[in-house]
Amino acid sequence: MQRIILMLIRFYQRFLSPLLGSHCRYYPTCSHYTYEAIQKYGLRRGGWMGIRRILRCHPWNKGGFDPVP
Repeated sequence: MQRIILMLIRFYQRFLSPLLGSHCRYYPTCSHYTYEAIQKYGLRRGGWMGIRRILRCHPWNKGGFDPVP
């Protein structure tokens, strides 16, 4: 299951993200952060970290450098 989710994230990064444009307020981007978090912590914990990060990524947030811990 983890491999499938990681492949879906890569698909998004390669094909959908260029069409939608760059809107992420963080570095690394939310999709890269989620990919790294899932690789490092597994699907459950890494996925939850990615969801929390995506929810923080909005126009009223300053953003900035926020690597996977």
